[in-house]
Parts: sequence; C-alpha cells; structure tokens
Amino acid sequence: MRQLFAGPPSPSGQGSAANGALKAGTDSRDAGLFGPDSVTWRVHSHMSVLVGGFRSLLVQTLHPLAMAGVAGHSNYRTDPLGRLQRTANFVGATTYGTTEQAEAAIDRVRRVHGQVRGTASDGRPYSATDPELLAWVHHVEVESFLLAYQRLGPGLEEREADQYVAEMAGLGARLGVEQHITTAAALHDWVRNHPDQRVSAEARAAVRFLLVPPLPLAARGPYAVLLAGAISLIPVRDRRRLGLFLPGAMSGKLACEPAARAMVAALGWAMGPSPALANARARIGA
Repeated sequence: MRQLFAGPPSPSGQGSAANGALKAGTDSRDAGLFGPDSVTWRVHSHMSVLVGGFRSLLVQTLHPLAMAGVAGHSNYRTDPLGRLQRTANFVGATTYGTTEQAEAAIDRVRRVHGQVRGTASDGRPYSATDPELLAWVHHVEVESFLLAYQRLGPGLEEREADQYVAEMAGLGARLGVEQHITTAAALHDWVRNHPDQRVSAEARAAVRFLLVPPLPLAARGPYAVLLAGAISLIPVRDRRRLGLFLPGAMSGKLACEPAARAMVAALGWAMGPSPALANARARIGA
C-alpha cells in the first residue's frame, strides 16, 4: 500500500503527483475527486489502510463469483500481494491525483474488468463488470478502510464516518456501482447481511495463501502483526467460516489490535507524513 503514501506516478512513471499533473497538462490547482476538506484525504493518508487492505482481501473471498474471478484471472500466487499493490495504486491515484489522473485510473480498472469473465465452479457465469460484484468489492474495501481507521487509527465521529462513506459512494458510481450507500451503519449492515456469501474452494486457497505468503524473512513478523489486526476486524462468524482462528489472548482487542496499532504507529513514524497528501496539498496551494 506504499503507493498511497508516495502518491500517483507521473505519466513517465516517475516524480510526484504535482509533477505528473503539470506534465499531463492539467490544472496544477486541481484538487481531484475529493479535495483537502474531505474525510477521504485524512483516512487514506493513515497507515491503518495497510490493515484495511488485508482485511478487504480476506472478506472479499466470501463472495464465490468475486473469488472465481480472482482465481481465474489473477496471478496472486506468483505475485504475492500484487493485488494489494494494484489496489493501493488505484486508491492513491483516485484520492490524491488530479481529476485527469483519477479518471485515467478508473478507465484502466474498467478496461481490465471488461476482460474478467468466465464460469464459476458452481456453474454460474461471472463478469467483473456486473454491478452486483462491483458493489461487493467496493463496499467491502470501503468498510475495511473505515474499520481500520476507527479501531487502529485516530478514529472518526459518526458524522465524519458517514461523510467518508458518502464520498466513496461517488467513486463507486464512477466504477459502475449502482447500489449507493451513504452511511456507515448502512454499509456495515449491507456487507454483513449480503445474501451471496459462501466459502468456496477458491476462497479457502486464497486465505491459506494470505496467511503464509512467500515473504522475505524480515517482513514476516510485521506482516503477521498487521494480518492478525486485520483478522480481528472481521466478524467472528466470518472468521470461523474462513478458518481464521486466533489463539486465546491473541484475539480481538486483547492483543491483536493493540499490537497492530503499535505497528501502524511505528510504520507511520518510520515513513513520516504521507508524501501523497503533502504533494496534493502543495499542488492546490492548501
């Protein structure tokens, strides 16, 4: 998720978001889709999005058709965490990029979605352009970022949480999501009670991979702490279905979340303030 902090690349693949905007010939003061007064800028600049990203990947496996698309069209086994990085690239561009950069990122995603189609193991056809599947992926991602910021970051007041969900609904609409949710309570209810949730063989395989991905030795400890924090943000019912068991005192707020909160704080200290946020503010003179 480092791209969230580095900011969207320039057209040449190098440089800051501000340089990218200038090279692309866009208005250097263009605040993009959200702007400095948005809750989205605040949430996405915090290191808790790392944990939210992991949670999102785990919960999204609960939809068999969404998981069939990932299993059939993703190279996650040979590119560990690549999907998470692509998500970070997209979120970074749509959050802090200019309107032109954000729209280009959305167009790229929609083109890729147009190629993702097939038949799931239960015989049902799927397409990544299906508004129902788009809604599942988008709403789970938004809920995951929100939960991570609420429980591992500074947190939001109720009205701010609703504002974040409403802001992200606008992005979802640009992606093709037809079910617009504008409050945090409605979002949590929608995800928790989604009728198509089921654990498929593809879901179990993806979860096993996420639990023990082939990471360098030095990265395994921090990854385990962040992943445990992500698991603690998943309802117990879904943890059981996915086989995400945390031993005794390591479950929930007793250990996982404090440890993940400390790791998030340490990463934030090590990396410093988000360059993406700083670049965007400098670009618009905020």
